[in-house]
Amino acid sequence: MTNVLDILEERGYIEQMTHEQEMKELFAKECVPFYIGFDPTADSLHVGHFVSMMVASQMQKAGHKPIILVGGGTATIGDPSGKTDMRRMMSREEINHNVECFKVQLSKFLSFEGANAAIIVNNADWLLDLNFVDFMREIGSLFSVNKMLAAECYKQRMETGLTFFELGYMLMQSYDFLHLHDTYGCKMQMGGNDQWSNILGGVDLIRRIGHSDSYGLTFKLLTTKEGKKMGKTEKGALWLDASKTSPYEFYQYWRNIADADVRTVLCLLTFLPMDEVNRLSSLQDEQINEAKKVAAFEITKLIHGEEEARKAQEAAEALFGGSGNLDNMPTTTIEKMEMPILDVLISAGLAPSKGQARILIGQGGITLNDTKVEDTNYILSSKDFKDGYAILRKGKKVFHKILVK
Repeated sequence: MTNVLDILEERGYIEQMTHEQEMKELFAKECVPFYIGFDPTADSLHVGHFVSMMVASQMQKAGHKPIILVGGGTATIGDPSGKTDMRRMMSREEINHNVECFKVQLSKFLSFEGANAAIIVNNADWLLDLNFVDFMREIGSLFSVNKMLAAECYKQRMETGLTFFELGYMLMQSYDFLHLHDTYGCKMQMGGNDQWSNILGGVDLIRRIGHSDSYGLTFKLLTTKEGKKMGKTEKGALWLDASKTSPYEFYQYWRNIADADVRTVLCLLTFLPMDEVNRLSSLQDEQINEAKKVAAFEITKLIHGEEEARKAQEAAEALFGGSGNLDNMPTTTIEKMEMPILDVLISAGLAPSKGQARILIGQGGITLNDTKVEDTNYILSSKDFKDGYAILRKGKKVFHKILVK
């Protein structure tokens, strides 16, 4: 059996781990049940979850058993990690709906059949019926508040006020690990680097109770070379649901990444062999665009399927090459032809506000049908819709088709 830790290390996933030597020996000799948690605070996963999904898939391909924990119980509190404000509490109905949406997206990465079939569990099934006094006596007594407050996730919230409600999050996530350990033989919790404190809490809880087979590993967050989180657009998050972020927009995001980020994206978000990753990421100057095309196609194929990835690729080539089918371009339909350019830019998601739209035009960043827009008060008319549509371009690479009802 391939030691998956070597694969994860080679591709650059691993940030921190506990008991490294023990883990390597364990993964070399047996199928290890592990879990990764997802917080169901929206009805779609987004790019921030992508690395977790890839790690789970890499683990399963190497023969290990994924347990996908959907935090239906902990979502009623909200994880304070990386947050400066308390999250809105969600209803059970909202959470259940989001859980069902997640299952569809996760099935593209994981197999739910076979000897090491993935399973999906919802911590609402055991957390919501806990007896508070019993829980605090049996679990709460094993945690040091002093140690918890030293964790980075709580330090940030101490500035603005940390509720006891949120303080309980670490206990609940740690209890999740214990429950999965006792119920499914789960030996490892994995998560993003911002989860390190919570993961250590679970590993320590299981070991304090008397078991030695609990381990934790965090992987790198998906960031640019400058350290900024990837996956943000003018419209907000880059969602994995096609109704929230179209396959074309998704493809274009990866097609337009910085040269310095190509290797990171190829390593973390594709299954391309490392020889091919090394070849593509070594390309220089104009040739690096070929690597970006490969990355965009492979990533879009994983999320939306090969047909949608091909359509997005064809639409992009049609725009940049001046030929081909424009049907797959992001499209906005406006109510009437005579509409101010500022309103059209906002409707198309090319600018978040009129102020930003004015700045884009002032900087020469908006083109309408190959003509640079210079007048912020410009109003579209019939001459802009010669072929039944108008094409807006922001910068050099972001295109949008405008139709009229």
